[in-house]
Amino acid sequence: MKLTFLGTGTSHGIPVPTCTCPVCLSSDSRDKRYRSSIMVQKEGKTLVVDTGPEFRLQALRANILHIDFVLYTHCHADHFYGIDDLRVYCHDKPMPVYCDEDVKLAIERRFSYVLHDGPSLDGLPHLAPVVLEPWVKVNIDGFDITPVPIMHGRDIIYAYRIDDLVYATDCSGLISPDRACSVLAEPKVLVVGALRYKAHPSHFCVEQSIEFARRIHARQTYFTHMCHDLSHQRLCDELPADIRPAYDMLTLEV
Repeated sequence: MKLTFLGTGTSHGIPVPTCTCPVCLSSDSRDKRYRSSIMVQKEGKTLVVDTGPEFRLQALRANILHIDFVLYTHCHADHFYGIDDLRVYCHDKPMPVYCDEDVKLAIERRFSYVLHDGPSLDGLPHLAPVVLEPWVKVNIDGFDITPVPIMHGRDIIYAYRIDDLVYATDCSGLISPDRACSVLAEPKVLVVGALRYKAHPSHFCVEQSIEFARRIHARQTYFTHMCHDLSHQRLCDELPADIRPAYDMLTLEV
């Protein structure tokens, strides 16, 4: 199974407009971060987790020619507002998008034009939202997927276990810690949001992300959803070998 990081940044992206901090002015390409999203490929099937505002640019950069389905973690703009860019991937038949009830309602209210019967002959996206039950493992196109509810500030969103990959962006805490840790235990790869060094009410900071990785005994961990407080090279110098900052277009075998 191949994992590609389409974006590893926060809601602002990196560099942040108007900002002149060292990371925003960095010449290290690994400090240039689109909004957080990943692509997972296995046996000819392709899934994407989240479509942020730069999804078109991410798709061009990664040469994404086909998408079988999308998983959504939540409906905040930086993870969701590229949904219109899915139009080129679903001309002939509706594309399933899997999510929780809040995301389904957001699609119906904010992007109702993506929901219609028959093939899309007018260039509109043609999507079919499917609500996933929390904690219930499903097999979708050969991927074993378990949605795990987590806290994002006051909101409940989804982390996903996808085979031996765990993707937990925008996490600030676990709703049912013992149950969550059991479902997420011992992944080959953990991708977890690590916003900054300082604590934040809606996101794990670096220290909390490390603690979470240790708690579920992740074999290898990659940070995503990093703000401009975090320099890629400084993190590489500081972190243990089994925990690394991801960067846009990093590709791994899981």
